[in-house]
Amino acid sequence: MSDLLGSVRALLKLQVICIDNNIFRLHYKVTVVMLVVFSLIVTSKQYFGDPIHCYEESGIHDAIIDSYCWIYSTFTVTKHFKSKVGRTASHPGVGTFWENKDNVKYTRYYQWVCFVLFFQALLFYAPRFLWKTWEGGRVKLLADDLGGPLVNENWSADRKKRILDYFKSSKIHTNNFYALRFAACEMLNLINVIGQIYFLDKFLGGEFTSYGPSVISFLEDTSPFDREDPMTKLFPKVTKCMFRKYGPSGTIQLHDAICILPLNVANEKIFVFLWFWFIVLAVITALALVYRAVVFLVPQVRSFFLLAQTRFVPRCKIQLIVQKMSSGDWFFLYQLGKNLNPIIFREVILDLPAQLEAEVEDEKSAVV
Repeated sequence: MSDLLGSVRALLKLQVICIDNNIFRLHYKVTVVMLVVFSLIVTSKQYFGDPIHCYEESGIHDAIIDSYCWIYSTFTVTKHFKSKVGRTASHPGVGTFWENKDNVKYTRYYQWVCFVLFFQALLFYAPRFLWKTWEGGRVKLLADDLGGPLVNENWSADRKKRILDYFKSSKIHTNNFYALRFAACEMLNLINVIGQIYFLDKFLGGEFTSYGPSVISFLEDTSPFDREDPMTKLFPKVTKCMFRKYGPSGTIQLHDAICILPLNVANEKIFVFLWFWFIVLAVITALALVYRAVVFLVPQVRSFFLLAQTRFVPRCKIQLIVQKMSSGDWFFLYQLGKNLNPIIFREVILDLPAQLEAEVEDEKSAVV
C-alpha cells in the first residue's frame, strides 16, 4: 500500500514557480490527492480483505456465490430499515422478503466506487492542466532563478530590463486575456465542484445531497436506535442476494444468500467526508470569484494589494502603476511578484513608473 501511495507524492511537491493561488491548489493538489488515496483504499485488500462475503446453506461453493452476488449486485428490503433488529429483521434492511411485492433497494455502486473517485480526481485536475497550458510558462520565463531568499548572481541590469521591457511591449494590454483565462479556470473550478456534488448524487441514487446533514442529525440524536441510520441505509454492511440454478429435475431452485460488504465501512466515511469537503470547497471558490471580480473592477483594491506585496515603495508610485496599467497587466505583475525575491520586486516596482511614462510618451509621439 505504501508503494501505491508513493505515486501521489508528486502532486504534493511544492512548485518553484507559482502561477495560481492557494484556493486553486485546494482543487488540483489537496482534492486530487484525497480522491486518489480514497480510490487506492477501496481497492486495497490489505485493510478490508475481500469486498464481499456471502453465505448460503445449500452447499453451493462460497466463491461462486461471492462472484455471482458481486457481479449482479445485492439488495436490501426497504421496509426492514425501520424494523426492529432481532425481531422482524436480522439486520437493518435484511429480513423476510416477498418477491414482486416488497420494495427493494439494489446495491450496484460498489463495483464502480474506485473508478468514480479516480475519474473525479481527473476532473479536479483538468482546470489546472488547462491553465498551465494557457499560461505557457510566461511567469517562469521572467522569474526563473529569482525567487530565492537571497539575491543571486543571476540578477543583473539585463534581467531587470527584460522584465521592464515585457510590460513596455504589452502596449495593447495583452495581459487582459491572460487574466481572463485565469478567471475562467477559477470559474471552471466552481462549476466542477458543484457538478461533482450532483454527479455523486446521481451515482448514489439521489441520496448524496442530503447525506451530510442526515448523518450529523443522526449522530446528534440522543436515541439513534429509534431512527434509520443514513450511513447504513446508503452503504449497507449486510445485504441479501438471490441465486437461481436448475435442480436435478430441471426445476429452478431459489437460493437466498446473506452477504457482508466490509468495504462499505470505508465508503460511508469517505462519502460523508467528501460531502462536507465539496460544500466547503464550493463556498470558498465562490468567494474567491467575488474577490477576483472586485480586484478587477476596483483600482483602489489593486493598489492596496500591490502596496501590501512591496516594501518601502512610495504610495504614489503604486497608484501611478495601477493607473497606467490595465487590470490584466496588474494581475500579471502581481503574479510575477509572488515569484520574485522581495528586494528584486521592489527594484522592478521603483523603475516601472518611469517605464510606463516613457511608453505613454512614445504613443503620443507616434500619434503626432
